[in-house]
Amino acid sequence: MGFGENCSSWIYRDLKSSMDQVGAVPGEFAACFTTLQQRFFQRYPRSVKELILLCQKKWMTPPSPRFSYALELLTSISLQDRKVSDRKVSAHCWKQASRRREVSFGVASGQSPPNLSPPQPTSLFITPSHLLDTFIKDFLQPNEKFLEQIRKAVNIICEFLKNNCFKDSSTKVLKPVKGGSTAKGTALKYGSDADIVVFLSSLRSYDSQKEERSLFVQEIQRQLEIFQKTQELEVKFEISKWTAPRVLSFTLKSRSLNESVDFDVLPAYDALGQLHPGFTSRPKAYKELIALWKSSGIKGGEFSTCFTELQRKFIKPRPTKLKSLIRLVKHWYKQCKRKMKAKASLPPKYALELLTVYAWEQGSGMEVFDTAVGFRTVLDLVIKYQQLCIFWTVNYSFEDELIRTFLLTQIQKKRPVILDPADPTGDVGGGDRWCWHLLAKEANEWLSSSCFELPSGDSGQRVQPWKVPVRVP
Repeated sequence: MGFGENCSSWIYRDLKSSMDQVGAVPGEFAACFTTLQQRFFQRYPRSVKELILLCQKKWMTPPSPRFSYALELLTSISLQDRKVSDRKVSAHCWKQASRRREVSFGVASGQSPPNLSPPQPTSLFITPSHLLDTFIKDFLQPNEKFLEQIRKAVNIICEFLKNNCFKDSSTKVLKPVKGGSTAKGTALKYGSDADIVVFLSSLRSYDSQKEERSLFVQEIQRQLEIFQKTQELEVKFEISKWTAPRVLSFTLKSRSLNESVDFDVLPAYDALGQLHPGFTSRPKAYKELIALWKSSGIKGGEFSTCFTELQRKFIKPRPTKLKSLIRLVKHWYKQCKRKMKAKASLPPKYALELLTVYAWEQGSGMEVFDTAVGFRTVLDLVIKYQQLCIFWTVNYSFEDELIRTFLLTQIQKKRPVILDPADPTGDVGGGDRWCWHLLAKEANEWLSSSCFELPSGDSGQRVQPWKVPVRVP
């Protein structure tokens, strides 16, 4: 649909007919009209958008998608054909939006609101550039209560793995390591789980990990089923679609936890051994991996779990504001993925995290920077995906001949190339493996969002990206 085109009436007739046929609830197909929702709010001035965010912040903790969108519409209607600068009008709208009894899902009646999830795309799309930090703080950044929940849950599982899981076996737990976004400090307020990589003494090589990990996944599940009965825990396992699963996924509930926590536990070979402060790269681990990659044709990144500690170390010490920008980019990515449903295989979220780090390193490198500029730069790199060649030499380098030859082969692959800084076989850019073109299309549409509008004094001007090369200099 072109920018100036209106939606044809037959689309809505077809929608009504389809809803009647399948018994759909109102709004069930709202995602199909995301573009129209975004355009509706684009035509309003900055002041309206700021008032919308103010109303959302006041009454949504945590935010509900329906309530969020309802507030946006109510605020827009209230201010239509009026000047927001009028204090009486602003006060009246604030009072109207603050009336809890008007909320349709039963807040006043004491009923629980529907399942909660992050704000809808429109919320971020209409957020002015100078309020992006506020958006991150209010809607994306986990509070201390959430983080404490995760810590408690992780401690329960780690203690189980170390002291109970293999106590009558020759297999020993060398170390359980926290991974994923919660360990790196980039978790979102909603939808983040806890990853634990458990390094086992019986997994003595990459080959043994590949061949035997599914047996250990099954054993951990069996022991956890026994353990939960003695500890007043409730564990709900996710049924794997794989005959030889590489990960045990489950949900944990406990009296000590206010909410359930989702877990992924992954058995792995301890390729790096014990890491100490000032750790430098261990070429032997990479040379063994590259040799296996050449001889057996394993997929790149197959053994990235072996390097979980290095992945965490690459992100965790970064400035707080950079990790906030990563949260914003991840939220944007999730909105794009939700919009596309199962139509396409988008690049992994980790690729966007690395792209964000690269944009900051090359464009700013400062602890304090403009979030809108950083966000704009990441989208600019996504749009230029066909030119990207990005890698780091913090854990591996070109000094060793075998590794150098392998790296040169990697960076000559079809673009985009984005190498995992912890695992040189892991190209999360993937060439044409994933649908980067769809993500680039979304990024291009978002350039017209309010996120990149400058203050009213700079009318017509837009936030510009940092000057960042598309390949490592």
